[in-house]
Amino acid sequence: MADSDWLAAEFEVHRDHLRAVAYRLLGSMTDADDAVQDTWLRLTGADASEVENLGGWLTTVVARVSLNMLRSRRYRQEQPVGDSWPGAAEAAGAGAVAGTGGTAVGRARDPEEEVVLADSVGLALLVVLGTLTPAERLAFVLHDTFAMPFTEVAAVLGRSTEATRQLASRARRRVRGAPSPDRAADLARQREVTTAFLTAARGGDLSALVALLDSDVTLTADAAAAPSGKPTQLRGSEMVSLGARAASARAGQSQLALVDGVVGIVFAPAGRLQVVLVLTVSAARRITAIDVIADPDRLRRLRLAMLPS
Repeated sequence: MADSDWLAAEFEVHRDHLRAVAYRLLGSMTDADDAVQDTWLRLTGADASEVENLGGWLTTVVARVSLNMLRSRRYRQEQPVGDSWPGAAEAAGAGAVAGTGGTAVGRARDPEEEVVLADSVGLALLVVLGTLTPAERLAFVLHDTFAMPFTEVAAVLGRSTEATRQLASRARRRVRGAPSPDRAADLARQREVTTAFLTAARGGDLSALVALLDSDVTLTADAAAAPSGKPTQLRGSEMVSLGARAASARAGQSQLALVDGVVGIVFAPAGRLQVVLVLTVSAARRITAIDVIADPDRLRRLRLAMLPS
């Protein structure tokens, strides 16, 4: 086997792990794949014969690449749309929260319930990770989620081991405090209702839209989002559902996203962010308010992380 073939085969052995690390650091599968590809390019330009632990070397490189990407992001909405959750990252995220008191223990769950729980807890963790600084996020993810020693994490960050411990400790306190079981369940409810709303809007299903809306629901659109060019408000399930059905073509190109920590909808054709919908979902699984945002200044201030539909 040629050296290049051997190197490619060895890289494939570690690819899923590298994607999981990059996804937890970046919160976007597209960004994670870019980081993994960059890692491969760096490997091909290095002398692999001098690398004693290829897996550790690759993890360090993908972490550094991801850290640079986190630091270079000017706006959160520039994160590309993700297409799937990598299994390793999803399991690691759920485990990290479960280990810090995020889930109830002591009772058996059926397989379907476990999948729902892992998904919602992973979503809650993603919200919290998005509030950390790049250095805090890297220290927590690499050490607490992927068991990298602090000495190696410190080398990635270019900081002392003690300073890196403190970064991870601060991040750990944030993670322990935020994604409670109630928070995870709330996110799962938001995602369920928002998915149903987007599906109904795509199909122009008026009855399905009405069924998802509270009778007193309000839809508020800023001047950039309203056809009239002026801020607009619709009230009542019938008016709002008609407005949603009228936007069915746009819905076909929209995707789910975390918007400032809640599940919403993003319209970003060709990766260019144009419209964001922020939905308020009640405990009764009804949409009580929709905020339609298209003003560029407002869009720039949003924190976004794209989710699979």
